[in-house]
Amino acid sequence: MESVSLSDEQVVEAVEGVHLAQLATGDRMSIQHFDFEVDAAVPEHDHEHEQSGFIYAGVLTFLIDGEEVVCGPGDSYVIPGDTPHGAENRGDDPVRGIDVFSPPRPNPDWQE
Repeated sequence: MESVSLSDEQVVEAVEGVHLAQLATGDRMSIQHFDFEVDAAVPEHDHEHEQSGFIYAGVLTFLIDGEEVVCGPGDSYVIPGDTPHGAENRGDDPVRGIDVFSPPRPNPDWQE
């Protein structure tokens, strides 16, 4: 069993105001922590990985196929692989949560 603590991992500012930390990675999935500052946004992108997540603080607006989906504390979501999507923090508080990717993303491009 692998145990990875957020406090032990390097946090990377992937885009302005969006901080990500790669956590545990298994054979079939990986997990990352995210933190969006107020007004921070991840531009539209896609990847082969199915992405499931959980918001535990703040409100995040996802932009998927021209539609907006708002998720707040206690909400979870799934974004199918190869689906263009982006996300924005339009609220007054930081957004914090976790994402799980399958297949795993052991070396995501934001780490570079």
